Amino acid sequence: MSDFIIMSRLILFVLTIGFSLSMIIIIKNAKKGKKPFIRKINGLEAIDEAVGRATEMGRPVHFSPGIASLSEEQAAQSLAGLSVLGYVAKLTAKYDTTLITTIRIPEMLPIAEEVVKQSYVTEGKPDAYNPNNIRFLSNEQFAYAAGCLGIMTREKVATNIMMGAFWAESLIFAEGGFAAGSIQVAGTANYHQIPFFIAACDYTLIGEELFAAGAYLSEDPLLLGSIAVQDIGKALAIILIAIGSITTQFEWTVITDFISKYSAL
Repeated sequence: MSDFIIMSRLILFVLTIGFSLSMIIIIKNAKKGKKPFIRKINGLEAIDEAVGRATEMGRPVHFSPGIASLSEEQAAQSLAGLSVLGYVAKLTAKYDTTLITTIRIPEMLPIAEEVVKQSYVTEGKPDAYNPNNIRFLSNEQFAYAAGCLGIMTREKVATNIMMGAFWAESLIFAEGGFAAGSIQVAGTANYHQIPFFIAACDYTLIGEELFAAGAYLSEDPLLLGSIAVQDIGKALAIILIAIGSITTQFEWTVITDFISKYSAL
């Protein structure tokens, strides 16, 4: 085994220990009330305002958790969307606002029903939960999109929230919500669809912001700790990239000499 492999594993071991200790310390402090700093995400902050607007207008909120199933690679986005759905449902229960949740994937229907139901129970309003407002439309992509547009138009939704995996139907949803006069908050990790949401929605969560939504909204110490440690890792990566760029620009060979030394077999 080369010295380079040994050094690489040693560095990886040190980083793993460092990040693990950082997470333990941050989580313990969070449980004591010292929550780690998480940068403000405007799209999530706007959800309260959006639901409040629907309440004032006496019109419903529409929520879509995306069109990906839980067996696809994009399942994480669907789960992130469901975590946001739970928060939105608590707000609508609190303000006695109608929440219409549209579902494309059959297996998502009972999960969404349970998420919304538990949110209403948590707010002490189990009788206000209406299972008929959790609607399975179609497992066909554009039939589902057409169904959502119909609901937005007929119900005159004041708020349209879309969190999850979206593809070609993203702009259809966003244009439909805009035509209905809705305030729109969208989020997806499918980067090829983000420009459409940015163009047509009031607030957009970009990429990893969607996955951080559950921790951000719930303020759970464990989740906040994991997000904070990820931010530390990103900051460290940026610093290393900056150091590498500077040393390369000025032809400082300290790093390259180090790598060359330990890459020799």
